[in-house]
Amino acid sequence: MGKALAVSPLAPASFPNLPEIGGVEIATVAAGVKYKDRNDVMMARLTPGTAMAGVFTRSATRSAPVLDCQEKIGGAFDQGAAILVNSGNSNAFTGGRGVESVQAITAAVAKAADVPVERVFTSSTGVIGEPLPHDRIIAKLDELSANLAPGQIEQAARAIMTTDTFPKGAGATIDVNGQTVRIAGIAKGSGMIAPDMATMLVYIFTDAAIAQPALQAMVSRLTDKTFNCITVDSDTSTSDTLLCAATGASGVAVDDVPAFEDALHAVMLDLAHQVVRDGEGATKFVEVTVTGAASDDDARTHALSIANSPLVKTAIAGEDPNWGRIVMAIGKSGAAADRDRLSIRFGDILVAENGWVSPGYSEEAGATYMKNPELTIAVDLGLSDGTATVWTCDLTHGYISINADYRS
Repeated sequence: MGKALAVSPLAPASFPNLPEIGGVEIATVAAGVKYKDRNDVMMARLTPGTAMAGVFTRSATRSAPVLDCQEKIGGAFDQGAAILVNSGNSNAFTGGRGVESVQAITAAVAKAADVPVERVFTSSTGVIGEPLPHDRIIAKLDELSANLAPGQIEQAARAIMTTDTFPKGAGATIDVNGQTVRIAGIAKGSGMIAPDMATMLVYIFTDAAIAQPALQAMVSRLTDKTFNCITVDSDTSTSDTLLCAATGASGVAVDDVPAFEDALHAVMLDLAHQVVRDGEGATKFVEVTVTGAASDDDARTHALSIANSPLVKTAIAGEDPNWGRIVMAIGKSGAAADRDRLSIRFGDILVAENGWVSPGYSEEAGATYMKNPELTIAVDLGLSDGTATVWTCDLTHGYISINADYRS
């Protein structure tokens, strides 16, 4: 990546004040994997007994770190655990050398953090197809270990950034029978974002006590309603990883506590939305809701067809209320639709109904609405009760500029 990118106009005003999670220590360091003069590696050490859940890309070309994490997820151990993440190089499509890099890093982290190698989870993000200079990372592990401390989650969020223009964090604090449970999460992601996980790295920490199978089921369930409902450019990454660590430090069991799942859902959705708000070149945050579909799956298919359409996304970028492109996207999706039953709304404005433009619609009203930085496109198909909501952004020349020279 070349010159620094301007911060997204959709970025939050500041990084949130996240709760400190008991049983989690974090450190960051500049290892020079790709970037100069910035921290590009983060490590988190987790207390013994931490339950770890994970969700990963299903890409057929997923990276060596992803494959290694998939093998290790599951079970609860008395020993501690560690997460190590580097930015600047994805260690993907690197063949046997990629596996060797993962093995070298996990072995070195296990020694430095005093945890079993089976409990070391790594992630890499950045350019595909270049060998990871893992020696640079290993050379910094003593420094990382020496600097491990609570409360350094914002630094971690910054260290894992690639084309991100702002660090992403979200947290929650809930009361469970008079006791406090905390959740804090960070994410990176900006381009190569599409459902089936997206080109994201996500790390969520909680001091809740929960069995690993229950945590895994919860994380998988919530991923389908959050990270698998966002798209920037329809491209699915080789490196998508979401890890959720429950340290149990609060001593509060949450296996059957709906309020905990609700809070975790809110954190995950917040992070997912921030990824879209940082979509490469994005100037608009767009919610696409489809109702009245033959099934929820059909609704999702239609919603993603709209959200991923370059013609829809460029119209949004140009603040052009070109509702005909939405009709096109519905028609091409392959899911059931009836031209003469569907209706389209921009926010509260009824744009089209009964197979034709709404009699009360004015192009001026549509154009005025499209100037907003946050938009809602709603489609009702009039067939049944299937529903889905996805989130996306517009497609601007900035996206081309960022990706045209990414390797250089």
